[in-house]
Amino acid sequence: MQKIVHVAVGVILRDKQVFISKRAERLHQGGKWEFPGGKVEDGESVQQALARELKEEVDIQIRASESFMLIEHDYGDKHVRLDIHLVRDFNGEPHGREGQEGRWVVVAELGNYEFPKANLPIIDHLMSI
Repeated sequence: MQKIVHVAVGVILRDKQVFISKRAERLHQGGKWEFPGGKVEDGESVQQALARELKEEVDIQIRASESFMLIEHDYGDKHVRLDIHLVRDFNGEPHGREGQEGRWVVVAELGNYEFPKANLPIIDHLMSI
C-alpha cells in the first residue's frame, strides 16, 4: 500500500487575488504553480504545519484561517491528502522566501497557469466563492 503524504495547503487571499508560487523543477510536479504549503510532520497539527510552512515558504504569519476543503489524489507514484485552508488574515507580504517565483493572481485568471492535477478542484471551488 502506498504511503499517503498529508499536506497543509494555504490559499492566501487578498481582495479578488490569490498568492501562488512555482514549484522547483527538482520537486514532484516541479515547474508547476501551486498554493503554498507543505507536509504535516509527525506530532504536528494541520494548523501548526500550515503556520510553519507559510512562514518558511512565503514569510507570512497567519492570524486566522478557515478550513476550505480536503482532497485526496493518487499520482501513481505518490498519494497526497491536501488539507486546504483559506488564509485571509495574515501579517507580512508573501514572497518566495526559498527563491521560488511567487505572484498575486486574480482568481478568475488561475486557469492561465499550469497546476498539479490535485490542485484543480481547489481552483474550481475558488471560482465559485
